[in-house]
Amino acid sequence: MIVIVDYGSGNLRSAAKAFERAAGADAGAVRVSALPEDVRAAARVVLPGVGAFADCHAGLAAIPGMVEALREAVIDRGRPFLGICVGMQLMAEVGVEHGRHAGLGWIPGEAVRLAPDDPALKIPHMGWNNLNLEHADHPLFAGIQSGSFVYFVHSYHLCPRDRAHRLASTDYGGLVTAVVGRDNLAGTQFHPEKSQEAGLRLIANFLAWQPR
Repeated sequence: MIVIVDYGSGNLRSAAKAFERAAGADAGAVRVSALPEDVRAAARVVLPGVGAFADCHAGLAAIPGMVEALREAVIDRGRPFLGICVGMQLMAEVGVEHGRHAGLGWIPGEAVRLAPDDPALKIPHMGWNNLNLEHADHPLFAGIQSGSFVYFVHSYHLCPRDRAHRLASTDYGGLVTAVVGRDNLAGTQFHPEKSQEAGLRLIANFLAWQPR
């Protein structure tokens, strides 16, 4: 079972359709759920997110047992995990949107506001931009070329303390984190469900990924 976590934040229908398409014959295994017991039983966990960091974290915490279920499935049992947009930012220790707020603490670092060096570049960063694959051999990038275009909508990004945890970046008046990961964890700042061929390929790679 592939569980897309429903906690009141995220484009769930679009994400579910993209994962079902990538899953092909196994499309029936994709489930959108707000139940901690489904997260515990999941073979793979997807955490989408749209909105403010603190609001998204509060939405998770408002479901009794959800944060604990995520930790049990992902950290304790090592189930493959994919965070999308704010779902990726929540992997950080801290988010600084409208104050300092604790995250899940899975990737050392902070989710900070974009600060492009060109004043003509607007925030939020919205639209297509290309990927610089810093760890092109990662299984998530199989069949995806550095320079591929993907779709972003965001004002913040996760800055990992350990550069090895930044798997890909993009340029928006400076370096912006596009993909993070370690062990069985991965997160994309862009929306793979809106990123056409490259996004669907990344989702398919995630569904086939067997972290060591």
